[in-house]
Amino acid sequence: MTTSTSLAPAGTAGPPSAGALPYPQQLHRTIGRFGSFAAGFSFISVLTTVFQLFAFGYGAAGPAFVWTWPAVLAGQLAVAACFAELAARYPISGAIYQWATRLANPLYGWFTGWLMVLGQVVVVTAAALALQVVLPALWPGFQLVGGDPSPTTASGAANAVLLGTALIALTTLVNAVDNRVLSLVNGVGVTAELAGIALILVLLFTHTEQPVGVVLHTAPTGGGAWTLLVGAFTAAYVMIGFDSAGELSEETVAPRRTAPRTILTALAAAGVSGGLLLLGGVLAAPSLTDGRLAAEGLSYVLTSSLGDGLGRVLLADVAVAVCVGTLAMQTAGTRMVFSMARDGALPGARRLAEVAPASGMPRWAALAVGVPAVAFLLLNLVSPAAFLALSATCIVLVYAAYALVVGAMLVRRVRRLPLGEGGPDTDETGRPLFTLGRWGLPVNVLALLYGVAMTVNLAWPRASVYDPDGGHWYLRWFAVLVLAGAVAAGAAYRLRRR
Repeated sequence: MTTSTSLAPAGTAGPPSAGALPYPQQLHRTIGRFGSFAAGFSFISVLTTVFQLFAFGYGAAGPAFVWTWPAVLAGQLAVAACFAELAARYPISGAIYQWATRLANPLYGWFTGWLMVLGQVVVVTAAALALQVVLPALWPGFQLVGGDPSPTTASGAANAVLLGTALIALTTLVNAVDNRVLSLVNGVGVTAELAGIALILVLLFTHTEQPVGVVLHTAPTGGGAWTLLVGAFTAAYVMIGFDSAGELSEETVAPRRTAPRTILTALAAAGVSGGLLLLGGVLAAPSLTDGRLAAEGLSYVLTSSLGDGLGRVLLADVAVAVCVGTLAMQTAGTRMVFSMARDGALPGARRLAEVAPASGMPRWAALAVGVPAVAFLLLNLVSPAAFLALSATCIVLVYAAYALVVGAMLVRRVRRLPLGEGGPDTDETGRPLFTLGRWGLPVNVLALLYGVAMTVNLAWPRASVYDPDGGHWYLRWFAVLVLAGAVAAGAAYRLRRR
């Protein structure tokens, strides 16, 4: 039996004021500081995403692509610092949507949340596809269709759909069962991932084959410095989702104090460890010119340099990270759907806002993320190149939503309006809320400029990137088409509702 939150009546100005946080407490508040950190870190899922796109980044820009990592990290830290201020003032589920609504207006917030929901759905799809990069390399028996496990082949793409569907079905089940089960899986998974990252780094840096100077060159790709814009896709794809600590605020103990810290620490930990993985992978590669690093990525380095047995053990840890990361991504998307539905802002809102009293889980919202994520998987059957199109599309949508939040925040700063609206000035321990102080304006400007520039870079319709085989013009323009379609569909829904 389930019970539903009270919904805002259709046509009202939107959710209530942020100061009082008047939503009834239905989600179980059981997540501590480590659980909050785990939510953000497992969404970023360094092992999942680095293993997934290392080959692409190296193939695009050569060894020098490792330098795109600190550049992207700096930009995202500026965004995360802005989000940390907002998390302290608005500890509500569906953070991106809630923040944009309160910084600007309900319509602006709705479009921001709409883009974020779509981005999170596609993120789940892209993350689930990463199993194809890991499992067949771990054991050939995981290649259920055909003989070639490469994600860029027809058999590899079809097998990726099967493995991804099974994973999303499992994560949907966990997201519907119980918050304690979710927290346990996240905690165990993040612990295993951190241990795996530490072990992989030690092994990579003690088995170096290449001189450090190779990272100053884009060879053997043959491209110039401009190729680094494409190589930055890897870092841009990895370093999203740190806002998950804000998404789980209504389930976090002392969220005004905890969420700002864990947003920043999750991104910082992922940024440092991921950058070292890229550098270690390049330096430990047996060869930079035989084409295998650009085709197989870190899986090739682990199994070739570290021995087949140890390499497979580490790949098993990566597989765990893929599963836990997909779970965390779906959890964040579920909370966004729930939050918007609670305000009556989505079709079928009453059902999507239902929470099972015993488990404290919004089950229908979990299905609303899982089912379309599986549907997006089927695009991989159209063309193996769809994998990269999906990866780029999800981060374009997420980056656009991030930019809308920091843009609204910047407007309030310029107009010298408070970021909060009548809320407390201290956190749960009585200490002042997290603030950037006099650095707020320059950090906010940097965050917006970076977000807009990276969104354009990711969505730019490069045929060599999105449609290398030719004949699929829609793949080349996929990110742009999806973004335009999302805005058009959102506008149509809003007009019909009015």
